Amino acid sequence: MRQTRSNASSEQRGQKRPGASRAPAATASAPGATRARRPTGQAESRNLPATWKPSAKQRPRLSSPLAQEADPGEPDPALLPPPLPPTPVTTTSSVATLDLGDQKERWETFQKRQKLTFEGAAKLLLDTFEYQGLVKHTGGCHCGAVRFEVWASADLHIFDCNCSVCKKKQNRHFIVPASRFKLLKGAESITTYTFNTHKAQHTFCKRCGVQSFYTPRSNPGGFGIAPHCLDEGTVRSVVIEEFNGSEWEKAMKEHKTIKNMSKE
Repeated sequence: MRQTRSNASSEQRGQKRPGASRAPAATASAPGATRARRPTGQAESRNLPATWKPSAKQRPRLSSPLAQEADPGEPDPALLPPPLPPTPVTTTSSVATLDLGDQKERWETFQKRQKLTFEGAAKLLLDTFEYQGLVKHTGGCHCGAVRFEVWASADLHIFDCNCSVCKKKQNRHFIVPASRFKLLKGAESITTYTFNTHKAQHTFCKRCGVQSFYTPRSNPGGFGIAPHCLDEGTVRSVVIEEFNGSEWEKAMKEHKTIKNMSKE
């Protein structure tokens, strides 16, 4: 088949078209019809309407006088530097700007079904999977000026301290890392009481006087949360352990786990 096609094409090239001339292309034009070459940069005159204005692409570029004196012609493309790649725009403000791949349609459907904004959908997924095995408790003081949320187990391990201040105010609490605690409102309504070493920060609402959380001396990198200040519905069980805070240094040496309660 290849050979047949090759012979057929050679026969067609050998045939003359009716009226075709064998003369070179240079002699095909009439004598004296050769076009004069325009000087570089000279525009061809055209009959254009008086109201016509050049578009942005058609307007001539204005170069500096130094550049005109140096080289009025166009530069050699081979000497030009390669074009820079386009700068990617990185943003996470909406699903349209995220490369979700095959999951984009699922994500948009999820948002519509849950009737959530992009941020709301992300928050729901984070609340569900960021702290596996924990639940989000919410709580606050009596008057409602102070509100917080905290991620902790549904089965709470409560410390009942008998130091001088905890005994008077019945400061039973469970301890969480600071990263799992979030103050929702009431920073301006909180005041702090300290004594002795001033390491424990006994924070309470200055309006109703309720201490719903504080910073314990045993775990300055975390928070002690009062379980009786939590909203109902998230606590499954409670185990209470007595802590001999009246002999604080001795109790801390003997206790095996309390000093690590605020670690991730």
